[in-house]
Amino acid sequence: MASQEKMEAVTKGTEFWSCPKQATYTPGTCELLRVMMEESRLTKFQQRHIMDTMKRDLEKEKRRLQNIFATGKDKEERKRKPASVRQEDPAPELDRFEELVKEIRERREFLADMEALGQGRQYRGVVLAEISQKLREMEDIDHRRTEELRKALAAASSVSRDGGRVAEP
Repeated sequence: MASQEKMEAVTKGTEFWSCPKQATYTPGTCELLRVMMEESRLTKFQQRHIMDTMKRDLEKEKRRLQNIFATGKDKEERKRKPASVRQEDPAPELDRFEELVKEIRERREFLADMEALGQGRQYRGVVLAEISQKLREMEDIDHRRTEELRKALAAASSVSRDGGRVAEP
């Protein structure tokens, strides 16, 4: 009697063999599993669990196909939203420049720590090469920003000279 009460208290989906996401099987795979279960020495509990999982998957597939025949569309297709195309803002460049500054500081700190431990010689070449790469990338970003600023200033000065008319580039 006490064991029956405990069985009722356990909620569905908390069995020993339950997994978070059930796998889906094709009918051919189901048949293969049946044959393999007959040949293997699975317990009745294990066989029952596998068969229940396959039945649930078949029911889910039946409902999906019925939905396709009824509406002409797959239910999952309607749920998916097309990925929106995001335009690149100039703001990430600002973040990248600051990110590079932080990375250079981290590498310098790392090198100082390694030198304090007596292993600076081992890491010095690699760390200095990484810092050099970061500095080159920062120079490229600075050059691009400078060119954009020059173009913006030139456009602004030509507008003010023309009395507010927009100059053709």
